[in-house]
Amino acid sequence: MDRMSEQLLRDIEILADLFKAGGWTELRVESGAISLLLSKDKATLSLDGAQQAAMPVAVPPVAPAPAAPEPVGAGASAGPIDPAWTAVKAPNLGTFYRSPKPGSPPFVEVGQRVEAHTELCLIEVMKLFTSVKAGIAGTLQHVAVADADLVEGGQPLFYIACD
Repeated sequence: MDRMSEQLLRDIEILADLFKAGGWTELRVESGAISLLLSKDKATLSLDGAQQAAMPVAVPPVAPAPAAPEPVGAGASAGPIDPAWTAVKAPNLGTFYRSPKPGSPPFVEVGQRVEAHTELCLIEVMKLFTSVKAGIAGTLQHVAVADADLVEGGQPLFYIACD
């Protein structure tokens, strides 16, 4: 198998894992000559609108893992969320990273002052990294996600107390 085919299979594997973990019922991806449809519904139409003739692949439901308590500073911070704080949300689905590379310190820590342009984290999906910036000036009050957790688009990642 050539290198491009191996990468394509790995990318499809990652998409399938994200599909299972995301709790979605359907995922459609089209890129160039490649079309991919993942669905939990046996009656789903194919990308070209024709009824699927092949036997659908069963995707077992994935139960969310029980949340283990995590010490403050190792991932998500503890404590109640003040309704006055502003949530910084994930722009897309992917893996949440608090630091620029493994072993590096996090971009920001609770209690740190941030500006609108301050980079807070990275969200990675299929080796594409999206930088998440604060968007507002204030003090970082809460980290809502543990490092390397899978997040969904729109999920709160951080809470900032505005000045």
